[in-house]
Amino acid sequence: MKKLIAFFVFVLGMGMSVSAQKFALVDMEYILKNIPAYERANEQLNQVSKKWQAEVEALTTEAQTLYKNYQSEAVFLSEEQKTKKEEAIVAKEKEAAELKKKYFAPEGELFKKRESLMTPIQDEIYNAVKDICDAKGYSLILDRASDAGIIFASPKIDISNEVLSKLGYSN
Repeated sequence: MKKLIAFFVFVLGMGMSVSAQKFALVDMEYILKNIPAYERANEQLNQVSKKWQAEVEALTTEAQTLYKNYQSEAVFLSEEQKTKKEEAIVAKEKEAAELKKKYFAPEGELFKKRESLMTPIQDEIYNAVKDICDAKGYSLILDRASDAGIIFASPKIDISNEVLSKLGYSN
């Protein structure tokens, strides 16, 4: 009997603590799409990425052209000339690989550029969400755009428009 009473007290206590917590959702994709600075930063990143990709492709094409020329001329070349051409081809391929690594590696130039452009925007959003959380007493705010575990969420608890308003963007 004592165990049963203890169980009911425990369940009652858990019910009280759960009901006291407030939750909200934000849709980061929606918020970011409605911030012009984010769209400009994305466009800038796309342009830089295309430019750098073109540089890498140009070097790769040069290496391929050198190789094709080598193949067609190989029968007419001396061993010394063959070695020299092979070294030039390998050097050009290596140059292309190093440039690709410099620009597109996990810690490369594109990553650094993305971080420098996006971090201020993300910090601004985080601070707005935190201010709303503190003002309204939310215990937890989830991002509905990144969590596939949310099957259904009431639109009543979505504060995305409130975050946009706090940032100065009305929708």
